[in-house]
This record gives sequence, structure tokens and C-alpha cells, in this order.
Amino acid sequence: MGPIAIVGMDCRFPGAADPSGFWDLLVRGGDAIDEVPEYRWNARDFYRADGERGFSNTTRGGFIADADAFDNEFFTISPREAAAMDPQQRLLLQTAWRAVEDAGIAPQRLAGTGAGVFIGIMGNEWAQLSTFDYARMTTQAVSGNGYCMTANRISYHLDLKGPSMAVDTACSSSLVAVHLACNALLSEECDYALAAGVNIAATPALSIFYTQAGLSAPDGRCKPFSAEADGIGRAEGVGVLVLRRLENALADGQRVYAVIRGTAVNQDGRSNGITAPNRWSQRDVIAAACRRAGVHPHDVDFLEAHGTGTRLGDRIEANALGDLHGGRAGKPLPMGSVKGNIGHAEGASGIAALIKVALALHHRFVPTSRFAVREDPQLRLPERGLRLIKAPLRLPAGGSVAGVSSFGLGGTNAHAILASAPVPTRPAATPAGAAETEEGVGTGVFTLTAPSPSGLRTNLLAQAAAADRHRGPIGGLCWASNEVKTGHRYRYAVPARDAQELAAALRAAAEDPSLLASGTARPKNRPCVGFLFGGQGTQFPGMTAGLLRDAPLYRRHLRQVDEALRPFVGRSVLDLIATADPRIAQARFAQPALFVVGYAQAAVFTELGVEPAHLLGHSLGEYAAACLAGVFPLEGAARLVAARGVLMDELPAVGGMLAVRAAEADLTALLDGEPAVVVGAVNGPAETVLSGRRDALDRIAAELASRGVRTRRLEVPHAAHSPLMEPIIERFTAVAEQVGGGVPRLPVYSTVRGRLLENEPMDAGYWVDHLLRPVRFAEAAVRLLATGRPTVLVELGAKPVLSPQIQRVGPRRVRTLHPVPTAESGGRALSAVVAELFRLGVDPAWPALYTAAERAQGHRLAAYKFSDVDRYWDRKPVTAVRLDAGDQLSADAAEWRGDRVEAQSPQAGRDPDDDEVWYTVVAAICQVGDYAPGRISHRSRFYEDLGFDSLMAMQLKDLIDVRLTPVRELTTHDLLTAMSTVGDLAGYLRAHCARAAGRASENRAPEAV
Repeated sequence: MGPIAIVGMDCRFPGAADPSGFWDLLVRGGDAIDEVPEYRWNARDFYRADGERGFSNTTRGGFIADADAFDNEFFTISPREAAAMDPQQRLLLQTAWRAVEDAGIAPQRLAGTGAGVFIGIMGNEWAQLSTFDYARMTTQAVSGNGYCMTANRISYHLDLKGPSMAVDTACSSSLVAVHLACNALLSEECDYALAAGVNIAATPALSIFYTQAGLSAPDGRCKPFSAEADGIGRAEGVGVLVLRRLENALADGQRVYAVIRGTAVNQDGRSNGITAPNRWSQRDVIAAACRRAGVHPHDVDFLEAHGTGTRLGDRIEANALGDLHGGRAGKPLPMGSVKGNIGHAEGASGIAALIKVALALHHRFVPTSRFAVREDPQLRLPERGLRLIKAPLRLPAGGSVAGVSSFGLGGTNAHAILASAPVPTRPAATPAGAAETEEGVGTGVFTLTAPSPSGLRTNLLAQAAAADRHRGPIGGLCWASNEVKTGHRYRYAVPARDAQELAAALRAAAEDPSLLASGTARPKNRPCVGFLFGGQGTQFPGMTAGLLRDAPLYRRHLRQVDEALRPFVGRSVLDLIATADPRIAQARFAQPALFVVGYAQAAVFTELGVEPAHLLGHSLGEYAAACLAGVFPLEGAARLVAARGVLMDELPAVGGMLAVRAAEADLTALLDGEPAVVVGAVNGPAETVLSGRRDALDRIAAELASRGVRTRRLEVPHAAHSPLMEPIIERFTAVAEQVGGGVPRLPVYSTVRGRLLENEPMDAGYWVDHLLRPVRFAEAAVRLLATGRPTVLVELGAKPVLSPQIQRVGPRRVRTLHPVPTAESGGRALSAVVAELFRLGVDPAWPALYTAAERAQGHRLAAYKFSDVDRYWDRKPVTAVRLDAGDQLSADAAEWRGDRVEAQSPQAGRDPDDDEVWYTVVAAICQVGDYAPGRISHRSRFYEDLGFDSLMAMQLKDLIDVRLTPVRELTTHDLLTAMSTVGDLAGYLRAHCARAAGRASENRAPEAV
């Protein structure tokens, strides 16, 4: 048998809410047995100490805390359906989700794959409570019960297309499910498999059965192989394992808890009773599992036995083990049973045992077995080569092998052989002095998502608590969050350098109500991102030095552009930037350097998966935009930019540029008297740049100052975009013609034309005009914003200058970001932009953000914390939707409407939804889904938020028909097309009713005169 890796797990057992709690319980030898919870049944009503017929001899057992809690909103399940669901389905859904996350996978990534689901389950007591009244049977009662639905429910909600089945072999069910899952993986029927077991005690039925069969321990405790053993104590539990073929798990760098080397299943056949165990079958199934694993029984280092604590069962199991291990002279096989801690979890007992062994191999430590101090002398364990684990057993670093047994009440036996996970191979350490070859940006981004603001707040706090416990670098933890915690509607992201900073940021976010408002929700459509590129005048010595220092990804792209420029500039522009050389102010270096910075930042973002939908460059910045749009190759752009800088640097230093806080039209008369000065750029309604001779600019500045108009001399030595460029035009044209230039493949808003280029080449003529004509940035920006498309603009360059300008041009505000907001900004600022883009709905290509070593760390994050506010444990059947309840529907609508109107402030004005249609729709939704009225809002989505399906839609229409007569003309299909949000449906019905009223008015006979 090929090896199968356990790559993820989650569980809930008595006294343990998750795997770490389970491990803690085992390590400290904890006892999880307690009284029957009051909401289950009144244990005293069914108790007789002497085990009288029809009664149980105990009121105790191992019970899961809060088994009635269920976060139905997370899975978009209506309260009505949640109340009808078997608690085993509810527990499995949440546990399966957490197990997949534990495997380092966002569950949404498995959607549509052939992943399989294999569930071991023995009891369906919920059906006894919810389906006994046939007159009140509902569709939810059918889908809420049944063994098959435990598996099918997971496949449905996670959208898994592989094999999906429930297995009932009594107490061995979940280990048999693991066996089937392993075989499905080995036959390549699926690439991922979820193997699970679940058991919930909803009634006292099995407690009474165990008592009547003489199998029940009066104190509710299993005491495996102990001299005190006196029967079974019932327990509950749920556990889910995520399994993969080992070779695939290792190839993908997944962490492995342990490896399943071999499994086997057989049957007792005809023994001395259908419920009695068979020694020889137990021996044979263990031997078969060892053969499939390729190990000898004597190679097994420890064993997790079935160990129910019944005299007969323990004796037969000890005899079967003795047949295989009796020859282990001087080295008896250590063994124990988890049932001593939690009780006998029946259908989930096998998965509990398997998880215990997997954790023991993972931690290289086998906990003490409870009740092992006084072993049953009649079992003669030493003679059989066996010993109970009376003290913790430390496992060697080289790896160990363990066995797990699980035997079913009806005779189906299962055994599994597990081994330690192989030591993962880590990426080689980066040699000293070679750090710059690493990828990444230097600071990770921690991400977290949830389906609701309250869920996001809860999980922010849960992850903060986990960050407090984190030790070591933070990059791997951030990478894990990007891989696992990124699939839901409400998003949060923050850059972090260490765990303490992260924990503080997460807590601050949880306490910030504005952060968790509806604005954190991912928009329905993917955000539209545009890139802005700044021009000359933004350069300064040491620009982007912090980013160059912190972000190897930026450094790599900067180096690539610098190498393209070096043949034309004659030296490395990158060196000038890195050393803060003041020569960066010279045009021959400033212009190539600004191109390097802008284009390299754009390349970083595109590698991070941020694809621009629009490009807008200011003056020199348009070269980077054009190159990114594919107008010419990088080498061509580099040649043209370098030539521009060199040629401008050769011009006499008689020109300059003056920024004026005035509109272009207001300066016309003044410029008529100064022919040596022209408009060089129009950046906004009252932001004009003049370009021309310095002496003329000085006169204009003095005149404007006398009028109270503010001016500012730009840090440029030449008068770009003016006739003073004429002396270099011939030589520049020659270079531009050699470079050429095509039609941009991305939308470019030209600052030469002041609009979007439409199938127009950015050729030599364009770049000559670009050098001579004014920069029409404001016109181009207005037209870009008027499209209504860009939701966020990322400005690229040495410092943010266009971001404030674009907010002033209108006609609407748009979110702007810059990776270098200050002169000192480094990798953290770049990561902050990526974090904000994620919050706005962009899904970055996360691998580019981290080094290979960070991606290989394989941190496991705190599991998703589901809400426990809503409780579902009502032994009364869920009532059907009343399709004849027109009067009640009207009363509900009227009552809620009255409450809402009374609560409104007199100054608030009339609510546009304050009408009969709105309240009828909401009242009908509340009855169909059993929602509270306050849960329904105008933006509530029927499918994504309220869990509607076609059947619920039909019920909704039938109810609305009762109250709104015109709606009867519509078909259910008509309603389905309008059921996007509750507000959309109400608006659609409101319009339909108005049209119907209009038709009725037209057809009404005129009154007699």
C-alpha cells in the first residue's frame, strides 16, 4: 500500500474543543466524564442504579460542550433548516471546514474538485426526535437526517465532486471510513479525501441498551484493560482528517502530522454471537494491516487498542494481540486506549484513536493511558508481550510505527498502521552576501476574512490570541494566512514585522467599529485598478532607498530596468539612487531614474497580480505607462527616455517652470504679454504650470504675487513642453523614429490629447508632440474618472504628487494609494498598499510577496472560530411553512411595521421601504426561513446571505400571493430572476403592483354623468 499523509485535522471531543485541547487532555491524563447536559434529556428520569429493565445504570458520560451551537449564517443555512438538521451534520460541517484550513488550504480552493468525503457514523438518534410526527413532516426534516446526508452535506457546502458516502459498521465506522478514503486516494479516484467520524448522544437509548446488555459502567467511565474495568461509558465526538498521497503532499510542501502506511478491514463472521468479538478475526485484521504497510508486528512501537473496558472485550483483544506479539521477549508492546479519557465515542471512536496516535507521532510523545496503573491480572499481558502505558513514552527522533485498532459491535474490524512523518526538506539557506537574490518585499501581509462583520471581529481576536503565542519570524505566518484565510466577503489585512505588532493590530481592528462596517465587504465585482505615473520634478537624492533596501522583489525589477538603460545612459542609474547621489537632479540622470522607479514599481505590482485596467502618466511618467501597455519594448523605452534626458541636459539653463494656483483661462491675458512663456501643464481646475524663460517667469511670479495668487518654482532646470525644446527636436525625432511605437494594448489616457487613446499609435510623432505640447493631465483625469470604472488608483514613482491632484479634478473621489508615501518609506509601505488592495477586493498573487524560505515554513493558523450565539436543540419537530397563513402574514407585517415606525425619529423622514410590499416580502421571508425580522435588510442577498434555494423561492411566492393579489400573475421563474437582494425583489414587486393598479384604473368604466 502506498503511504497516505495526514495533512490536516480538526476535532471536538469531551473536554476538548480542538486538537490542541485534545492533546492537552491526553498529556495530563485528563478525565472528561460528566453528567448528561440538561438540554439533552433528564438523566434521572431514565436512571436506576440496579439497571432495571428500560433504565440506565448511569447518569454520566463523555459529552461535547455546546453541541447545540451552530453558525448557520456562515454556511448560509436558514434558521428553519438548521433547526431540522441532525447535530452530527452541523458538527461535521464546522469541523470539516477547520480541518481543511488546518491542511493549509482555503476550503474554497477545493470547490469543484474531485475531493472525496468518507464519514463513519453509527447513530441517528436525532431522527427519532424530529420525524416521529408524520403530519408535521417537512422537506428540511428529510435533508436534515439520514446517514448519507452527513457526507453529502459536506460535499454540497464545500462543492466537492468526488465520492461522498457515510459508513456504518458500528464502533469501527470511522476507521473503516479512513480505510475507504485511503483506497480511494491510492486508486486515484480522488486527490484529497476527508475522512471523519461523528457521534452525538441525542437520546438515552444506547445507555439503556448497554445497561440491559450488561455492558454499562455505573460511573460512565471506560477503564481499558484495568482491574477496575466494569463496562462501557458512552461518549461523543467528531473528528475530521484531510488525507493526501504522501508524494503529492511533500511535493506541495504541506506539513504532515503522520503517515498511514497500511489499513485493513475484515469481519468476525459467525462467532459465538453477533455482538461478541472474535479473537481470530482481530488477529487477522492486524496482521493484514501490517502486511499492507510492509512492517512486521514486532516493528510496531506502540498500539492504540480498541479497549472498551468490558471484561469480555478486553480479554479477547488481549488474546488476539498476544497471538502476534507474544514473541517480543524483553520488549513488550506498549498500549493504551483513549476511551479511558473520553469514553467510548462509538462511531467516532476510531477517529479519536487515530487522531491520538497521529498527534503522538507528531509530538514524539505517547501520553499515559488512564486506568493503566492496576492492570487486569487475568489478561496476563506480560505473557502476551504486552504492557499498558503507565508513564509517558518518548519516541525516538528517527521515527516510529504505531497501530490503531477499532472493532465494531456487529463484527466489522479495522486496523491501521501509522508512521512518523518524513523530515521535511527546507530550502537551502541563502549564502552570506546573497540576500538580494531572494524574492519577496520584506514585510508580510496578514489576511483574514469572514462572511459577516461579527465573524470577522471574533476571528480577529482569535488570531490575535494565537499571534501572542507565536515565536519566530512572522513571514511564514502571514503567508499561511494568505493561503488559508482569504475566501470570504468581509476582509481585513495588515502588514506586520513581528507577532507582537500583529497581535496589537488585530485587536485594534476588532475594537474599531468603522473598520468592520459594510465598507469592509468585498464588492460584488472585482475592483478596477488604474496606475498613475509621476513625472520629472518628483526626483530627489535617495528616492525609494528604503524600498530598495527592504524589498528584494523591487530590487530585482529595478536592476532589470537599470540594465536596459545602462548602454544609453553610460552608467548605472541604480547606483545613483542607492547612494543618494545629488547628480540625480540633472536631467540626463533624473529622467532615466524616474523611469526606472516608476516602471519597476509597476512590474512589482503586476507580478503581485495587480493588473491595471487604465494607465495615466504625467509628462515623463507616460513613458512608463506606454512601455507597460506594450507600445514599445523595455529597451526601446530606455533608449528614448535616455535620449530625452541627455538632449534636455544639453540645452542652455535659461528655462524653468512655474506652478500657479490659478485656472488656465485666468492666465491668458497675462501670457499674451510674455511670448517667452506658455502653458506647460494643466493639472487641475486651479492648477496650471507655466513653462518658459526664467526671467519672464520671474516677472509673471511677481505680478501674480501682487494679485494674491500663489506660485511655486518647480525643481527643473529646463522649460519642458514649450518652444524652448525646439533646438533638440530634430535629434530627438531621429531617435523616436528608430524606436517607433505601436497602439497601446491597455487603455492609456493621454496627457498630450487629454483623453483616452482609441486605436492610435504612440509613435515618433506622438512623442515629439509630447515634448512640445502642454500636459493635459486634468482633462485626461476627468475623462478617466467620468467612466466610473476605476475604484482605486495606484500612483507609482518617487513620491505621491498626482494622488492629491486627481482628487481635486473630480467629478468623483476615488481611492488612491502609493507604495512610497514618504521619503523614508520601505517594504512595509509597499505591503500596506497590497493589504489595502486586498481589503478593497483585489486578490493578489501572494507568492511574490515572500521568500522561498518563508513560503516553506508551513505554519498552522488558529482555526476559524464559529459563532456560538445561535442554538438548535429543540426536540419538537420543525413546523412546516404555512401556505394558508394569509391572515397571520398580514398580522406579522403590520406588527413589525408598527414597531419600526414607532422606533423612527420624527426628523428622519419617510423610509422609502415603508410600504405594504416591503413588509409583506420581509414577513414572508421570515416565515420561509424562520428568520427574525431584524435579520433582513435591503441588501440581504437571497442565496449568499439567506440560504434560499428553488424550493424556498416557491414557498416565498405562495406566501406573497396571499397578500399581494397582483403577484399571482407572475411565475416563480419571474420571481427567481428578481431575487438578487431583498430590496431588488421588493422594488420589482412594487413596480409590478403599480402597473397592475394602472391597468385596473384604465379598464374601470367611467362613472355615469
